[in-house]
Amino acid sequence: MSALPRTWRVTYERHIEYEVLNSPDVFCPENADLLYPHNPQQTRRFVVVDENVHRFHAERIRLYFLHHGIDAKLFIFHGGENDKTIESYLAMARELDAFPIHRRDEPILAIGGGVLTDVAGFLASSYRRSVPHIKVPTTLMGYVDASIGIKTGVNFDGNKNRLGSFEAPQKTLLDKSFLKTLPRRHILNGVAEIIKLAVIKDATLFDLLERNGAHSIETHFQDERGGEVLDRAISGMLEELQPNLFEDELARKVDFGHTFSYGLETHPEAHLLHGEAVLLDIVVSMLIARQRELLSIDETDRFFHLLAALGFSLDTSPLDPYLLWQSLEERTYHRNGLQRVPMPQGLGGCVFLNDITLDEIQSAYGALMNRMVVRHE
Repeated sequence: MSALPRTWRVTYERHIEYEVLNSPDVFCPENADLLYPHNPQQTRRFVVVDENVHRFHAERIRLYFLHHGIDAKLFIFHGGENDKTIESYLAMARELDAFPIHRRDEPILAIGGGVLTDVAGFLASSYRRSVPHIKVPTTLMGYVDASIGIKTGVNFDGNKNRLGSFEAPQKTLLDKSFLKTLPRRHILNGVAEIIKLAVIKDATLFDLLERNGAHSIETHFQDERGGEVLDRAISGMLEELQPNLFEDELARKVDFGHTFSYGLETHPEAHLLHGEAVLLDIVVSMLIARQRELLSIDETDRFFHLLAALGFSLDTSPLDPYLLWQSLEERTYHRNGLQRVPMPQGLGGCVFLNDITLDEIQSAYGALMNRMVVRHE
């Protein structure tokens, strides 16, 4: 009698493919992008929509789906970081479960900022063990960062994005007209992520920001110059994400600005938007890089001149060296036991550090305080 096998090996490769495409005037009845995959039998849509988008576009949304004979259930979502919770996820799930959709050809539509697309994407990844979804970012942060990757999640137990998944959308539709009504603070919030890419991987993008960044902010990225900045930032982000969608490689350039910011964002009394925390992280990181002579004095000065030219006013009050150190320790766990901190090596270059010390953080903090004093004299 032959022995029974003791080991079974299962191997399966999942093909991931999705489009990120410019889709001007996405609520125009002649624009069919929201109807993808164009099946005449698909007659229902569960639409998660940001409350501000709903305030400006409720009638256009209603008429769009009415024109196409779609029964659309709108779930209005507040969209702030405080709403990125398991409770919000469950409330959304209950509404979806009461409005059943086909499992494969009636995708969830997520129309809003990065918090909304993260929560709705997490719901899509887990409802019936995965249903399709389409993202329509309506903030600059979502446009250039949150909506074009495949990470989803909610905050949990005082920790940012502690519960989540990797779930690719069917499509991400980019309509920059949504940026017209954004407050300046939220425009600058997204610009911080563009600066991140410029510093850590794309010197040409940095040059572009120096030439056209202030104009792009003033015009909310609506003209050709602003569009060039957006398209280059998105291309750079996708260049980094595509080969490493599931983060098998934990040393990631796009984590620049996302080491010390973690601790800043998890302290709600700071009242920081994500990009504001990222920018403070970048500032500290630039000064650590300068201390290690990874950046020249001229390159460091160019960076701070760019911030001033773009209209950033740094509030350094949330910064505390010990909080930044605690954040680094937490990120070391997240990165499997090594710091793996991306640092600029010249503008547009990158090196990963695994030996940053508390003393270095304190020294960088001191250098920043000195800069702030000199600036205000």
